[in-house]
Amino acid sequence: MKKIFLLTTLLCTACWQAEAQYVSKAWVSDQKDGTYINPVLHADYSDPDVCAVGEDFYMTASSFGCAPGLPILHSKDLVNWKYAGYALKQIEPIEFFNAPQHGKGVWAPSIRHHNGEFYIYWGDPDHGIFMVKTKDPAGEWEKPILVKAGRGMIDPAPLWDEDGKVYLVHAWAGSRAALNSVITICEMNAEGTKVISDPVLVFDGNDGINHTIEGPKLYKRNGYYYIFAPAGGVVTGWQLVLRSRNIYGPYEKKIVMAQGSTDINGPHQGAWVDTQTGESWFIHFQDKAIYGRVVHLNPMKWVNNWPVIGEDKDGDGCGEPVTRYKKPNIGKNYPVETPADSDEFNTRQLGMQWEWHANYQDTFGYTSDLGFIRIYGHILSENFVNFWEVPNLLLQKFMAEEFTATTKLKVSAKMDGQQSGLIVMGWDYCYLGVEKEGDKFILKQVTCKDAEQKTPETVNRLAELPASRKYEAGLFPNYEKDIYLQVKIEKGGICHFYYSLDGKKYKAIGMPFTARQGKWIGAKVGLFSTTPYGKERGWVDADWFRIDK
Repeated sequence: MKKIFLLTTLLCTACWQAEAQYVSKAWVSDQKDGTYINPVLHADYSDPDVCAVGEDFYMTASSFGCAPGLPILHSKDLVNWKYAGYALKQIEPIEFFNAPQHGKGVWAPSIRHHNGEFYIYWGDPDHGIFMVKTKDPAGEWEKPILVKAGRGMIDPAPLWDEDGKVYLVHAWAGSRAALNSVITICEMNAEGTKVISDPVLVFDGNDGINHTIEGPKLYKRNGYYYIFAPAGGVVTGWQLVLRSRNIYGPYEKKIVMAQGSTDINGPHQGAWVDTQTGESWFIHFQDKAIYGRVVHLNPMKWVNNWPVIGEDKDGDGCGEPVTRYKKPNIGKNYPVETPADSDEFNTRQLGMQWEWHANYQDTFGYTSDLGFIRIYGHILSENFVNFWEVPNLLLQKFMAEEFTATTKLKVSAKMDGQQSGLIVMGWDYCYLGVEKEGDKFILKQVTCKDAEQKTPETVNRLAELPASRKYEAGLFPNYEKDIYLQVKIEKGGICHFYYSLDGKKYKAIGMPFTARQGKWIGAKVGLFSTTPYGKERGWVDADWFRIDK
């Protein structure tokens, strides 16, 4: 059956990519009755920004040190989203990001459309402000340009003014600049490729109220310049809006959305976007710890040239986020659709749900027309402590509060210590690994707490498994093990592990593990293969990876 499916896929790849709608079994926002529920994306699209072009909406988000970077999602109605591509094949500077750089890299991008081209600006807190552009957001993006080098500049957003001037607003990271809670604006050249002025302070959040102001987005409407910026911190903050008749201020301030009486903490940092029917909407995140910063959609209206986001039940001009609401009026109905999560690994292109933990290098592994993806064992360092150093973890975001991930693997090993398996990765991590030992394989559960702090792993040997086959291959025979591995995620990120030898009967094994977010990213789930220092590399062929409720 799989060969027939593969042949059909190869014959119809173009039409499949153009027409197929994917609907996740784990999370769907569209309720099919004219309403949607928040979050519209229950996954870690941190610091989302959106632009509207005609009848299309394009979203990007922070990707930090994961590659490819700057995901591009597309929607027709702001509720149903699908992957369109990535703006960064490799993160700049390339050599630096060829190794895992947890929490560094691509911070809080902004996406804009100007004169027929799409632009994305982002701040790398260690290297400066970058820009990348294209005419086709689902196609190839040009090589990134370093707009301004330096440390501590984050969260940039451009504005092309009516008089031809181009401005850039951004915030500052206290961890690098030793200052924060301020917003500055500078001027760029007409091409938007270079900063040509010194920064000007336009708002100081060190006012006893709006500490940690960051993530600014710069707009213009009815003669007012607006800066939409979150304040109060990621977990418990609010959405602040500043306005002025002058680009450099002074700016008035107003809180336009806060948690209020809801259970949606810290609703802020995102994008104002208008539909073609004239409705205003705000897309933003909510920090859900293990699950990362999930994406919410809230209605927005204008009152006396101030935006009001969410539902303003008491009429004070500050809204609360909605849980369920009528879908945006875009004049048409579109099919229910979600970003892909399951993957049969039947195409030459890696599924867009997947990212590596560093820039991809050819020796990480390969897609194929053979019905599987191969991942080669990363050779661990001589003084290996834990997986915080491993770059070729192939991972995807948690896509719901509860889901089950199952994968079919063929583990190949020649030398003892070579292992492959299924991992839940974050600051704490846990995996089921299949490791060669002599002429057999050991199924083990490995956990690590506070991986960034170089905490050693805890290893629990669970079962001895005979090799599925052995054959001569060069100097050493090759041993293979066919196995199905599974993890069930419960609310709160509680993980239960299972394995099967036939894909039908699964046996619970090991201890429950509570997932934990990574450094500025949510917990992730996926595949790995490692090899001890000084030994030949093993590998794993993943036949498929499937997500169910």
